[in-house]
Amino acid sequence: MAFRLPRLPLDPFLMLLAATVALAAMLPAQGMGAVAVGHAASIAVAALFFLYGTRLAPRNLLEGLLHWRLQVLIFAATYLLFPLLGLAMTRALGGWLPAALVSGLMFICVLPSTVQSSIAFTSIARGNVPAALCAATLSNLAGMVLTPLLTALLLRVGGGGGISTEALSDIALHLLLPFALGQAVRPFAGRWLQRHKAVTSLVDRGSILLVIYGAFSEGVVAGIWGQITPAMLAVILVLDAVLLAVVLGATLLASRALGLHRADEVVAVFCGSKKSIASGIPMANILFPGDIVSMIVLPVMLFHQIQLFVCATLARRYAQRAEPERAPVLAPAE
Repeated sequence: MAFRLPRLPLDPFLMLLAATVALAAMLPAQGMGAVAVGHAASIAVAALFFLYGTRLAPRNLLEGLLHWRLQVLIFAATYLLFPLLGLAMTRALGGWLPAALVSGLMFICVLPSTVQSSIAFTSIARGNVPAALCAATLSNLAGMVLTPLLTALLLRVGGGGGISTEALSDIALHLLLPFALGQAVRPFAGRWLQRHKAVTSLVDRGSILLVIYGAFSEGVVAGIWGQITPAMLAVILVLDAVLLAVVLGATLLASRALGLHRADEVVAVFCGSKKSIASGIPMANILFPGDIVSMIVLPVMLFHQIQLFVCATLARRYAQRAEPERAPVLAPAE
């Protein structure tokens, strides 16, 4: 078999994110324009979580819950191990980085797992795709509640402690209510959306880009980018990489200690170590003051690209070691 050089997983969406940040730096939304962008972003986030609701099939949860040891391991990695590592890391940093960047590192640790990329990498690695779908779905459902709660417990939001009543109402209005409505109309709209994936992709990516533009525009107007140096960015990259490496190693060792099958080990490694930018950026826009959101999400965006590169490499290695007779399972659409 001919040797192929691995294709670098340069995410096109990350390139769009970078272009959006550059646009905000050159042409930030100000005055009435900023108000309009804010309202548009709120509507887009609500549409995003509405589509999440329409795409979630409850039966997938029931099927995956049969692998309870695997699900407990992934859930513990996402909402226990990550926050503990984040606490240790942020405590050790002290005053070495601006407080908003440190909060951004901690915010990574309280986010849910990804859905689409976790399933895709599990499929490439010839893992248990139904279990990956269940784990990622459970993680995101729990994240709508646990991420704000852990943010209140472990981070200082808006210069104080806890989450304001306004933030809680925004979460209910822009996340939970649209998701519930999506579940309600799923029997009628689910099949149509499956046939028109371009609509969901446009809303998914467009909503995040709009939130990013608004957040970075406000950061530019507030002058916070003068506080970030190239050395700080390098430190964030290193810390993101260390955080990912520790969790990858921990989930690998734990899955083998539990005697999980190789296909389930793949799920534990990919679903337990990944963090969702699709959920994280809209949540950050609700949970944090507008003038620091851009610094909060910067570590999340960097972590996103690192996890794509590392997990793509791991998925190929898993696939090479898989049994030849075991065919890969195609990942269902998110």
